[in-house]
Amino acid sequence: MKIIVSAGGTGGHIYPALALVDYIKKCDPDTEFLFVGTTDRLESQIVPQMGLAYRGLHVKGLVGNPLQKAKNALIFLKSLKSSKKILKEFNPDIVIGFGGYPSASIVLAASQKGYKTMIHEQNSIIGLTNKILIKRVDEIICCYEKALKAFPQDKTKLLGNPRASVVSEGVLKDVHDLYNIAPDRKVMVIVMGSLGSATVNAVMKDALHKMDHKDYDVLYVTGKTYYEKMKEELKDLSDSIHVLPYIDDMPSVLHSCDLAVSRAGATTLAEMTALGTASIIIPSPYVVANHQEYNARELVAKGAAHLILEKDLNADAFVEVVDQYMNNEEMRKELSKKALALGKPHACEDIYKEILKLTGGR
Repeated sequence: MKIIVSAGGTGGHIYPALALVDYIKKCDPDTEFLFVGTTDRLESQIVPQMGLAYRGLHVKGLVGNPLQKAKNALIFLKSLKSSKKILKEFNPDIVIGFGGYPSASIVLAASQKGYKTMIHEQNSIIGLTNKILIKRVDEIICCYEKALKAFPQDKTKLLGNPRASVVSEGVLKDVHDLYNIAPDRKVMVIVMGSLGSATVNAVMKDALHKMDHKDYDVLYVTGKTYYEKMKEELKDLSDSIHVLPYIDDMPSVLHSCDLAVSRAGATTLAEMTALGTASIIIPSPYVVANHQEYNARELVAKGAAHLILEKDLNADAFVEVVDQYMNNEEMRKELSKKALALGKPHACEDIYKEILKLTGGR
């Protein structure tokens, strides 16, 4: 089988696509892949390094003032011509888009040329690229009930995020071993994405002082940009507060910690539900269409997470909520149980089955 996979711009689009590619390669090593992305964004750096065949499209989003939008629309039309050339050369059995501007171009071109097409929506709110493609594609895969209801029911399936399969099948370590924490100590992790958050850091600086000398350890991820400043401001805290710029093995930490405090990115929530992580979620309010809050509310509605909006975040109230959960194992177990019930650990397998159905198993 020959498959074109496309994603662009952010890890939230790219890493689920790569997770599916890895799974299919394990199932059928003879499958040929071509990854179509941009010429200058994140995927153009990381995908070729992984040994995948890669083609970059010069394409921009329809943003900015009217003149800029018009220019970008012309660029998009040119990218459609480039996409059709790629399709003719590679001749795929199916084209799968995971979001981002190049995904719009290659999937739309594939639809126009009669190739089988599929899109994947990671968030509860449908992204602009997928809105453009809804009527054009053969099948749609989504991760949230809110998105499922918004897409055409006859060609949409709620199968989850491929990253859920990666973490559920991986070899996971114990957070106590990773950070040299006594095995009888409870552990919570606070992480606001890989970049961190200046707003949340300001609140956590006070909150961490209040959480020092409690009967649990805290892994606090500042984000690389803020690490040196936060490390200096928190230098008087005890060894139970671990100030970190980044966590390399987040799935292991999410699997073995007692409580996680995080943003509500699609990949993060897919991993936490697959692992059954008890969590307090602080959605980022700085994302398109406020989709993180909608992502989070789907978990909260099922009793699978506790929600704190950033505008309501303050040190005293935060520590009070944390203590409620850290001092009550039953409350944590209930969050964990309900999160696990929402998980889609077989997402890759289920999506691959749909690909085989669409292509006739070629």
